[in-house]
Amino acid sequence: MSITSETLLKVRYSETDQMGVVHHGNYAQYLELARIDWLSRLGISYKNMEENGVMLPVFTLNFKFKKSAFFDDELTVKTFLKKIPTARIVFDYEIYNQNQDLLTIASSTLVFVDTKTRKPILCPPYLLEIIENTLTS
Repeated sequence: MSITSETLLKVRYSETDQMGVVHHGNYAQYLELARIDWLSRLGISYKNMEENGVMLPVFTLNFKFKKSAFFDDELTVKTFLKKIPTARIVFDYEIYNQNQDLLTIASSTLVFVDTKTRKPILCPPYLLEIIENTLTS
């Protein structure tokens, strides 16, 4: 049981080294784009969430690099939510190239934080309701 989305990205030249290989530091941005896309597909605007007093800073970020991505590759980032969030939300990811080669496995844990107090809070009820409804439908 999970909520899954797929985000398509194209590797830009500026993301690579002289060998045309994607620098490892760019993968965090790929995951961020995929998370925002995942939320958007559920009808949730990250911008609106922040405007309503909720931030989601990254708590942990883990990668296992299996193969390299290269300039001009077309990547698919598969994003999975497998557990109902509490004060934390955990995403798992798989990144594939256009040949369907698995390049990277990753996970991230983010914490719901009140923008004013900067203290952790529980997942907002409206987000929890959307997630639970999506899981049961």
